[in-house]
Amino acid sequence: MTKLLSIEGPGRVALVEEKLPDVPEGGFMVATTHSGISAGTELTYVKGTNPYLTSSWDQALGLFTEGTPAIAYPVRGIGYMQVGLVVETRTRAVAEGALVAMCYGHRTAYVADPMTDRFVELPEDLDPVLGIYVAHMGPICANGLLHAAHDLHGPAVQQLGDGVRGRRIVVVGAGVVGLLTACFAMSCGAAEVVVVDETPARLAVAESLGAHVLLADDNPAVALKRRWRHGVDDRGADVVFQCRGQTRALALGLRLLRPQGTLVDLAFYTQGAQEVRLGEEFHHNGLTVRCAQIGRVPRGLAHAWDRERLSHETITLLREHGRLLREHLITDVVGFSDAPQFLTDLAARRRQSIQAVLSDHVEDEGG
Repeated sequence: MTKLLSIEGPGRVALVEEKLPDVPEGGFMVATTHSGISAGTELTYVKGTNPYLTSSWDQALGLFTEGTPAIAYPVRGIGYMQVGLVVETRTRAVAEGALVAMCYGHRTAYVADPMTDRFVELPEDLDPVLGIYVAHMGPICANGLLHAAHDLHGPAVQQLGDGVRGRRIVVVGAGVVGLLTACFAMSCGAAEVVVVDETPARLAVAESLGAHVLLADDNPAVALKRRWRHGVDDRGADVVFQCRGQTRALALGLRLLRPQGTLVDLAFYTQGAQEVRLGEEFHHNGLTVRCAQIGRVPRGLAHAWDRERLSHETITLLREHGRLLREHLITDVVGFSDAPQFLTDLAARRRQSIQAVLSDHVEDEGG
């Protein structure tokens, strides 16, 4: 049996039991050691604001169709930051006792299907709790940098940092995506990385990781454009990574860019984009908004830059910044039995968290 998180309806979360299938030939079973919560995406189901609850995605047309929900309550299997200990295996691809990063949702155990499930074996020198970023979240952020590199070099991209090295970078949003993206940019040799957010406590975390910070309410566009001068009438950030799912954050990101600069958008907007004001800085400065989603790397780079390589880049980053990320990014470790109340409190804003991790090894994690 496995216990899994189930969102029964808006504001209602439960832990339910489910029978596990037999381990197939070529498959393996894991016992979950850590399961990271993506507060931005997952809480949209708890709040009832996720677009898939009211519309469906037509993959062939690339369009949403209103009025035909793709997902209905109860919603199960959400979550894409899992680390599991292999407890049974019927494949030579992974040995019993190995720790693997996967994306199988918040559940205490899982049987991997060799035809559909991707896994990344974690190196022994990596803190297991940071392994939650290896399969999916880290590659999301790395893919943002890859889009910035492609914007500058096209198919001639050689290294992940080709779009940020020696350049002035702003990251809007000091959540998990923004903080990891800032760490990637610093690790890849950006001349300066500034994180902008509305919350002083989150900016303090960004500063602890080595970034410069500015409060969103203090008109950072004016401050940075006075400081970053490239030439006559050419001021601002070379690249902005927009990592907050609020339209006012996107509007701010456009204001921070130099003329003909690029904003790489990693955010998920569930409420539309009425505040973006595309007739202002976006139009007058000839800016580019490039959406970077993990389902697509830039055109022409798929052969050299697949998900496996992005996971490898994530492991490299976690090895370099692991101690600081563990200290400042992982703010909550809670047991699976406490998860329903914890998610409900997060959605209702009764609690604040940067990165929460579900684990039944709470004592081992100091939680």
